[in-house]
Amino acid sequence: MDTRVVRRQSRLGSPRQRGLGVLVGLVGLAVAAGCGHPKDQGAGSSAGSGTASSAGPASRVAEATGPVTINIVDAAGTLQLVQDALELYRTKHPDKVDKFNTTKAPAPELPNKIKAMQGAGRMDIDLVFGGTDILAAGLEQGLWTRILPDHADAFPHVLDSYTDQAREMQKLAQDQALAVVFMPAGPLLEYNPDAVKSPPTTPAELLAWCKDHKDRFLYARPSNSGPGRTFLMGLPYLLGDKDPRDPINGWDKTWAFLKELDTCIEYYPGGTTATMKEFGEGSRDMTMTVTGWDINPRALGIVPEQYKVAAFKEMTWINDTQYMIVPRGLSPARLAVVLDVMAFLLEPAQQALTYDKGYFYPGPAVKGVTLAMAPQASQDVIKQFGRPEYDDWLAKFPHQRPLDAKAMVAAFRRWDDEVGARKTRK
Repeated sequence: MDTRVVRRQSRLGSPRQRGLGVLVGLVGLAVAAGCGHPKDQGAGSSAGSGTASSAGPASRVAEATGPVTINIVDAAGTLQLVQDALELYRTKHPDKVDKFNTTKAPAPELPNKIKAMQGAGRMDIDLVFGGTDILAAGLEQGLWTRILPDHADAFPHVLDSYTDQAREMQKLAQDQALAVVFMPAGPLLEYNPDAVKSPPTTPAELLAWCKDHKDRFLYARPSNSGPGRTFLMGLPYLLGDKDPRDPINGWDKTWAFLKELDTCIEYYPGGTTATMKEFGEGSRDMTMTVTGWDINPRALGIVPEQYKVAAFKEMTWINDTQYMIVPRGLSPARLAVVLDVMAFLLEPAQQALTYDKGYFYPGPAVKGVTLAMAPQASQDVIKQFGRPEYDDWLAKFPHQRPLDAKAMVAAFRRWDDEVGARKTRK
């Protein structure tokens, strides 16, 4: 997905650091992994097979003989929501984990790196946090371990524990990942009320505004941006396209609209962080957003608190989820620890931490986790920066899952080729 706004700069690095190539981060993981775990390919290593496999049934997953270092790559900004829970796990289970090595990587670049590791017979990444973008890319290439039903005993009743909408999103995983957080995303328009007196309420009005205010609207590359891809997938519903779930044969109106909109957009940032930075500094007057990207940057002071959001008339919510994904190639012993970490993150106490500072609002993917269970700091942020209109919009407008894996990858490729090819910046 995209490299998100950070909660603590020291935790996730500066925007410049986050923009470095993924290769540096993965090389660092490999070095750390040389100390943390040997070349342990064990059962279930099927690098290069092109089909999803697991490390064997859960009943055969061996327990690790001592604490291990777990290497995590975050391709969605999920660490902001689960970092504290990971540290809590390490504190509670020093016999299982001595350290979590974490790094960030752009979603479009990570699958090829994982595939190369699997082809070389060495997997130095134990767990990936990612959105529907990297999930889809990995499903297409056969990169992920099958979690269910192979390891169902590590996650008793997990499907029943999800909220109804999170369970719908879980279907996209094709049993090869588990949803860890949920957000009814958008698409929403965010704007500077001093510059935009009457925000657009339809795509046609947005296009007219953009042409009248050239270079004052922008959105990020969809394959690496939650708001960008939510806008992309929400347009077919807004425009009345023939088949909103078929980006190749059913989106004639959407592709025509995006090409026309392109005429008044200066460029497409490579991720949402850069988009919000320009927006907050006043370089742009309007952008696409989602609930979390509206609340969190204002809470952090990156976007002015007084900026507003608007919903399109007759919009359809495109829901969003971030997943826990295990690459193929882990040994049974390492996999056992990773599965235990994943189960821990789905417990209600840890789910309550995902309210965070509104970053993936609301956050929890499991039932019964209320804002009252969240830390007081989270409650205060939502009270100050949340939007009263969200409850009305969430109830008023219908909800849809994102595109399935193959369709999403196809939509990203077509956008890259036909819309963003000449204007996208990394």
